[in-house]
Amino acid sequence: MMQSPMTLWQTIDTLAQQIPFTRAKVERVLESGLFVRDPREFAIQPSFQALGGGPAGLADGVVVDKIDLRIGEEKDDPGFLVLRLAGSCIGLDAVRAHYPTLGVTDRPRGRSWDEVTSYTTVLPWGRLSFSFAQRNPDCLSSVAFAPNGLKPLPPQFDWGKQD
Repeated sequence: MMQSPMTLWQTIDTLAQQIPFTRAKVERVLESGLFVRDPREFAIQPSFQALGGGPAGLADGVVVDKIDLRIGEEKDDPGFLVLRLAGSCIGLDAVRAHYPTLGVTDRPRGRSWDEVTSYTTVLPWGRLSFSFAQRNPDCLSSVAFAPNGLKPLPPQFDWGKQD
């Protein structure tokens, strides 16, 4: 596993500057190769190219355990990126220190310990979501980038109304 000189926060900022996402841009920032995922992983025939990768270590002890990049077949699709995290625990207070305008956009429904509470902020380039799994609710489990112009938004991410 390669070790990036960037922290999680620097990685998020750098990835946001890469929109629209491409395989090469994400690989360069995360210093991790991506592979084409098997379309049979998806319940419906995907209208996007699905790429996966990881792990990638960050300077602050955070590990990007899994990279999920989806790029739509439409010409101007900006892509959708999720980073599943492990390693050092990042709490909600740390997230709020960097992104104070967070709204709750998803809550667990009692079906699995892997369900999440998600907090989303709207930025000029799109939506950035931070999720905390029920399994370990005090530690950040994933970060999702949903750039403006994303069509359609992946079904598992219903940004809902911010509160």
